[in-house]
Amino acid sequence: MSSSKIDFLYLSENDMILAGVEDMAGCIDTMEELFSLIGKGDYRMGGKNGNEHGIMMKFPETSDVEGMPLLGPDYRFVAMPAYVGGEFRMCGIKCYGSNQANREKGLPRSVLMLTLMDRETGVPLAYMSANILSAMRTGAVPGLGVRYLSIKNPKTVSIIGPGVMGRTALQSFVCEKPGIETVKIKGRRQSGIDSFISWIKEHCPGVKNIIVCKSEEEACRDSDIIYFGTTNAAVFEDNPHAESEWLKPGALIMSTSVLLMESGFLSDTSRCKLVSDNQKMYEGWAEGAELPAQKNVSTLLGMAFYDVVASGKLPRSGITEIGDIINGKAKGRESEEQIIVYAVGGMPVEDVAWGYRILQNARKKGIGTTLNLWDKPEMA
Repeated sequence: MSSSKIDFLYLSENDMILAGVEDMAGCIDTMEELFSLIGKGDYRMGGKNGNEHGIMMKFPETSDVEGMPLLGPDYRFVAMPAYVGGEFRMCGIKCYGSNQANREKGLPRSVLMLTLMDRETGVPLAYMSANILSAMRTGAVPGLGVRYLSIKNPKTVSIIGPGVMGRTALQSFVCEKPGIETVKIKGRRQSGIDSFISWIKEHCPGVKNIIVCKSEEEACRDSDIIYFGTTNAAVFEDNPHAESEWLKPGALIMSTSVLLMESGFLSDTSRCKLVSDNQKMYEGWAEGAELPAQKNVSTLLGMAFYDVVASGKLPRSGITEIGDIINGKAKGRESEEQIIVYAVGGMPVEDVAWGYRILQNARKKGIGTTLNLWDKPEMA
């Protein structure tokens, strides 16, 4: 660098909106670029295998230390480092704190920020609000799955978990497949269902029919695209599940959170195809854990994929990576009757890639506030 002076750009949530963070079509395209790079190995995340979701800190369930916070539902703090290559060539760290009790204070469950840094020096380039960014990339990756894995003309979508993730997922589905006419909803609280219906009417005008379902079975039956986006239940067995007999031929079922499925179905390649966003991440999580790792480590669907391989029910080659499909190294959907199960765990490379695009837009439009780190480092 020609100067030791360091300035970086701060982007508030409103700045992010002005810079286009809510552009779902652009976000899906960016995720396609990213997963092509993942398929080529041009990325890194944390951990010794370079595929860690992030490092998590939780508080203890009990403590004798005065003032020590105690563990509660979704109460955690996470740092998620990543590098994305290709034309991005960018490092970043997404950090967030999560606590379900936040809602009682008028806050989102999670409060997120993203720092983008020069890949060689670690110099900060931008510090940005990441709640909307994270929600958009979380919805865009299932949308990318619809681009490559759904039947040609899906008409019916089911959303199990009509929260923020459900909204951005549905937004991505109708972005990719504007012919979607019916949305089926399964939620836990009537207030959340009502809010979701109002959102659909405002943001998805092509949807003609909205059906509220009483059970997961009702939601899954006769749907072309099925999406699970719920939070963890206190008891593992109480988490959402889907049975194979509920799925119609050609269904694409996916989850960005909690989903339990029969191992016999997942391991039978004659009945379904398994596609993962990055199976190496789940393998890293499961290292050293007793089977089923999905119960001991995470209820994410990708952990169920790991379990059927680790138990010898399916060869590792039975899991197809979405990046390999994008790069033409593997097949996606092979027929209109094939059932596909798509696991999405969420990764910081997604935040870095979309954050980089928004930073580019902000610079072009003169959006954001320039902050000074130093004119000259005191301790160089």
